[in-house]
Amino acid sequence: MTGLSTIRLKHEYLKMNISKERKKRTFIAEDFVPTTWENIEPYYTQLLEADINNAASFRSWLRNRSELESIISENAGWRYIKMTCDTTNEEHQKAYTYFVSEIEPKIAPINHQLNEKVIKFPFKDEIDTPGFKILFRNIEKDFRIFREENIPLKTEIQNNSKEFGTISGAMTVFMDGQEMTLQQAATVLESTDRSKREEAYMKISSRRFEDKDKLDKLFNKLVGLRHQVARNAGFTNFRDYMFTAMGRFDYRPKDCFDFHASVRQEIVPILNQLARDRKSKLQLAELKPWDKAVDPTNKSPLVPFENTDDLIEKTIKCFSRLDPFLGECIQTMREIKHLDLDSRVGKAPGGYNYPLSEIGIPFIFMNATSTLRDLVTILHEGGHAVHSIVTKDLELVDFRHTPSEVAELASMSMELISMDHWNIFFENEAELKRAKKEHLEQIIQTLPWVAVIDKFQHWIYEHPNHLIEERKTKWNEILNDFSDSETDWTGLEKYKDYIWQKQLHLFEVPFYYIEYGFAQLGALAIWKNFKENPKKGLEGYLAALKLGNTRSIPQIYRAADIEFNFSREYISELISFVKTELEKV
Repeated sequence: MTGLSTIRLKHEYLKMNISKERKKRTFIAEDFVPTTWENIEPYYTQLLEADINNAASFRSWLRNRSELESIISENAGWRYIKMTCDTTNEEHQKAYTYFVSEIEPKIAPINHQLNEKVIKFPFKDEIDTPGFKILFRNIEKDFRIFREENIPLKTEIQNNSKEFGTISGAMTVFMDGQEMTLQQAATVLESTDRSKREEAYMKISSRRFEDKDKLDKLFNKLVGLRHQVARNAGFTNFRDYMFTAMGRFDYRPKDCFDFHASVRQEIVPILNQLARDRKSKLQLAELKPWDKAVDPTNKSPLVPFENTDDLIEKTIKCFSRLDPFLGECIQTMREIKHLDLDSRVGKAPGGYNYPLSEIGIPFIFMNATSTLRDLVTILHEGGHAVHSIVTKDLELVDFRHTPSEVAELASMSMELISMDHWNIFFENEAELKRAKKEHLEQIIQTLPWVAVIDKFQHWIYEHPNHLIEERKTKWNEILNDFSDSETDWTGLEKYKDYIWQKQLHLFEVPFYYIEYGFAQLGALAIWKNFKENPKKGLEGYLAALKLGNTRSIPQIYRAADIEFNFSREYISELISFVKTELEKV
């Protein structure tokens, strides 16, 4: 492809030194810790009052602003991390709530003034360094949608959305006389004992069902608040507001709808075939939801690691085989204790990689229980971590915070390009093949689920005044459109009505989900390149990551020698490739 030579990553870049210390500050005092608005405000005042008279001083001012934002962002990050690692700790809850309620609302109006200052600067066109046009475009977008009256609403939204983690983190069940988190109990769904699978499924579903009204009430409140934010900013609905707020300059809602339709046409028939094969192999008269995770040949669950220490050690080896630098990324995180991988009571559900903007070494959080899914999760979050590290020295913090369509490309690609080294986790050849096959089938199943969650969100916010019963009906309609027709839900309908409530994104990060679908396609294309030429494929992957947020999404994808494309034809082409690889396993 044309133009790639100018941004092609040199392999020597992987020899970079990963510093465990933050860089020396140039604008903010070395001992400064953002504890209250009173000790933060003087720095913002300096930025507001700064005299800027040429392009050089303007660029220096942008670096000063970036330094302050990096420090505050990292401090907020640690508050969130500590809160999710232990949702029962009141001090951690208070620290996070204090930031959201007392600091962030006071930063918002000053950020708006700083954005206005940027927009009015006459020197912007004199800076032709890549990335600044993207930065200015985002600043102008943020300035355009800012409304003073939305500040308390956003604070209320954040304080309410964290309740999802508290409610979910408290959910436990008893299996065989032992209290388990729902993540731990879910491992029983891989058991070859069908009665144990059913028991686990029913206990997990019943426990979620206990809190359905609580989560319905919370979600209703969030929808109402979000709709008001959108209306205040001059938008018809929250969906349209979020497309602007998230900087979706490269696609619109119609593209999402086209993606939904393409997935339904191209992927759902494959889901039906996989379900029929599973039902046949398991010799079942009826395929129930608790039959979906067990090995279809009724083999015992795969156990890729013994405990989290073993998981970390094997992940470092796996990454190192791709390139020593990649292994060093995870090793560094282990050394500075930026990994919390165990599942335990009181810990929030899910997994994430949290970028820490000043030190540049992120934090990985997950709930590992020794399953294949956990292995994929650490590889996924490890891809995010590598992305954070290779961008940590970019000039401005905005350059390091990439669009989610790019961030998820980094993580999903790592799941796939690492597969040639999964023998580190599975010494037995038969188990290795099983693991690869399960993961590739999971990818096929992921695309419809992405379409379900995304389409559901579009409907939710296009109809903000809907009733709970209407929501339930719509959920089932959408879910049925993208599910296989073999699974029998008879007697389980009440649980099916509320499956959506387990999806963290709906509560905490609305509209952050279609990115998984778009990035999954990109990841398959990167993997295809990697299979054809591993060295070139890896370099293309890292070339895209290295750009951070200094190019448009299509340009970043082109840096990896792939397309930002979600048409039916492209989906068909990539799924054909996956089916071919499945046949080789």
